[in-house]
Amino acid sequence: MNKEKWLRLVSIYSIIYTVITLLSSVLYLGNGIYEDPSGNWHEIDRAIILLIGMTAFTLCTDLPVKPMILRYVIAYVPSQLLAFGFVWLSGLREELAGSAYRDIWMNFTGLFILLCAVNASVNLYKKKRKKRLEGQ
Repeated sequence: MNKEKWLRLVSIYSIIYTVITLLSSVLYLGNGIYEDPSGNWHEIDRAIILLIGMTAFTLCTDLPVKPMILRYVIAYVPSQLLAFGFVWLSGLREELAGSAYRDIWMNFTGLFILLCAVNASVNLYKKKRKKRLEGQ
């Protein structure tokens, strides 16, 4: 992987982490909670889960597997299992919320599907544009 791609991935990671953290803070404040009840561990956990998700997405875009849906499944399944494993490990550090596994599944899967849809749309657009340019 070249330097430009690493820089792009780090930038995307940083932007997503910042947006998620700000959204979380706004939701806490909107509910009258002025301090994160989980403290600094929550921030570290969020960073690790996002890293797992970004790695999964990178696999989605770089794996040489056809069709695209199979590539997404190959990247999603082990990544989601890794996220579940991380939640389980964090349960050894502190008691988990009753909905911890459901929450990680919903958040991880939702973001994964959104990013895959964006990626598929971009690929489809590029393919159509290439055909259009070749036809001229």
